Amino acid sequence: MVELEQSSRRNFLRTSAALLAASAIPSSVKAFGKEGGDISLTILHTNDWHSRIDPFPDNDPKYPSQGGAARRANEIAKIRREVDNVLLLDAGDVFQGTPYFNFYGGEPEFKLMTQMGYDVGTLGNHDFDNGVEGLVRMLPFAGFQHVNCNYDFKDTELHGKIKPSLILKKAGLKIGITGVGIDLEGLVPYANYKGIQYYNPIERAEHQAKYLKKERGCDMVICLSHLGFEYETNKASDKILAAGSEHIDLIIGGHTHTFLEKPIQIANSIGKPVTINQVGWAGLRLGRIDYTFSSRNNLKNQGFAWNEVFKKSIAI
Repeated sequence: MVELEQSSRRNFLRTSAALLAASAIPSSVKAFGKEGGDISLTILHTNDWHSRIDPFPDNDPKYPSQGGAARRANEIAKIRREVDNVLLLDAGDVFQGTPYFNFYGGEPEFKLMTQMGYDVGTLGNHDFDNGVEGLVRMLPFAGFQHVNCNYDFKDTELHGKIKPSLILKKAGLKIGITGVGIDLEGLVPYANYKGIQYYNPIERAEHQAKYLKKERGCDMVICLSHLGFEYETNKASDKILAAGSEHIDLIIGGHTHTFLEKPIQIANSIGKPVTINQVGWAGLRLGRIDYTFSSRNNLKNQGFAWNEVFKKSIAI
């Protein structure tokens, strides 16, 4: 047991050193486009990492030598050198799946994500595997914020630590981000989520999206979803969320470990397209979607029209 713990720590330190080397790149603050011109935004995303800090072993039958946090960090750093205005997002289930989580409770996962420069994440069911208290202990190691609008945390230690939504600004754009999570009943032992109230994710997400668009003037609204891509029943999913929304532009999904070859689009409640993407699990792929916003006058005006240039997720 001690030998395994020491081995895990050595592997983590090697990975952390590689991440620090990859992230030691001067930040680029470049004027992006000319007044009245197009603005580009690159969204990178992951889901269901499940504590897979190291690559899969060489003899793994499905994913030999694939994945690993260091490779992901290198790919993210490479993209940031090539383009401006990058957002890095995660759709939950960072925890559980390797001895790293069993020994350290999520600390190395959050530290590595912080070094990679994640902006926002949401919560998955496995992020409660050490209970609310275990998650609270780990949050100080996350140098990024978490969002969720359909869990009520007021009777738990998470109260005030998870936001229903937030706004990030990039090159004059206001990007609103909210998050939703799956019903924890039956997936997580009750003691691990005691005090958390679950509410309809479709209604709550649309409420936040409308607030972000109409009251806060966001040019784009992203929902980080840990509902799952689709089900054979009418259980809440990313597809149902998209169809039932009016103000969400992009859904970054998780939970069902769905490897989409490219993002898909679903018509929302007023017939406008909502983009959905999910990139499997275990950090095997890094999702990437490039957007171009065209302003009518200048970057200070609201009402940007946008269209996507889809790129397949990047194998790591």
